[in-house]
Amino acid sequence: MNAPIESPERLLPTPSHTVGPFYGYALPFPEGEQVAPKEHPDRIALHGYVLDGEGKPIPDALLEFWQAGPDGSLKGTPGSLRRDPVTGGYLGRNGIDFTGFGRVATDADGHYALYTLPPGNAGPPYISVCVFARGLLHHLFTRAYLTDGTEGSEGTDALLDSLPAERRATLIASAEPNRTYRFDIRLQGEGETVFLEFQ
Repeated sequence: MNAPIESPERLLPTPSHTVGPFYGYALPFPEGEQVAPKEHPDRIALHGYVLDGEGKPIPDALLEFWQAGPDGSLKGTPGSLRRDPVTGGYLGRNGIDFTGFGRVATDADGHYALYTLPPGNAGPPYISVCVFARGLLHHLFTRAYLTDGTEGSEGTDALLDSLPAERRATLIASAEPNRTYRFDIRLQGEGETVFLEFQ
């Protein structure tokens, strides 16, 4: 007679895990940070760090940026992802057109930099940001509002007006010298950046 089959131990479900991050292998493209032509006289820089809940920089995050053009138009030109019709290889940006879109990986110190033109959208100017990073099962959306830091420079904006002052501050990119703005993104913890949910 065969021995009775013992029931196996009850196994707990395997927790979910993020895939990657593999952003550095396929998604960034050369000069992804150059949304505006390099020699444009009105060009600005937006830069900062992507930080985790302990305030440590994340060296392998990927950021995408969208914005209105200086005239308020949301129609950028297709100068970002031009392909060689023969080889299919990436030709790079054409260096002339404002595209309204950029994709930037953080460096080994968790820093990023984007070079663009001031957005001309109604109300306080802002650049939309999408964050991909390790530990995130879903990407995050936020905004970087460009201000000069003076009281009332944010103007009237439904999103900003709906937030308490300390939360609103996480969306404000602070003005620095030489047409540069600083915008750090904290994924969680104290000073966590306000993230948006689209339905």
